[in-house]
Amino acid sequence: MNTLENLIVLLSRLPGIGKKSASRMAYSLLKGEESYNRVLGQSIAELKEKIHKCSQCGNYTEEELCSICSSKDRDELTLCVVEESQDIMMIESTGDYKGLYFVLHGVLSPLDGIGPTELGFDRLLDRINTLGVKELILATNPTLEGDSTALYIKHLLEGKEIEISRIASGLPVGGDMEYADKMSISRALKGRMNY
Repeated sequence: MNTLENLIVLLSRLPGIGKKSASRMAYSLLKGEESYNRVLGQSIAELKEKIHKCSQCGNYTEEELCSICSSKDRDELTLCVVEESQDIMMIESTGDYKGLYFVLHGVLSPLDGIGPTELGFDRLLDRINTLGVKELILATNPTLEGDSTALYIKHLLEGKEIEISRIASGLPVGGDMEYADKMSISRALKGRMNY
């Protein structure tokens, strides 16, 4: 296998990148500036070396604490549980949430060998108790595994005086019901609000 073919194979292993997209990327890099390729390669090489999980929430950071956990402007009584670090970026982009986070880095999936221990539920409970959390928002994806994970966390906290909520799901803004699946329509109906 030559260098170009090897790059295409490696790029196609990235999520959402098929062989055709990987091929376009590889040829674009080949045609591009050598200085850009060097900087890109250096950034990729340093990724695992410089970035690690925040000791409190699990978000990726270069410091001991991520910028959210180290901020004095966040509401420490509200904690949002997400599946992955990129979920934090999406929630933060709305500007509507001012609390703290906890990143699971996955969901419960017994068939894949991912249980409560692998997701750090003990660390989640410690964080809830240490902060004195009053509201917990479960922002796992609306999938079977995401729902199971949210339900498991809810059961872990039974008997504690914590308000627990789940993010709404259903039809996207601007979406047509004609193109929605039955599960999305069902969730939209169950999560309806007074108008």
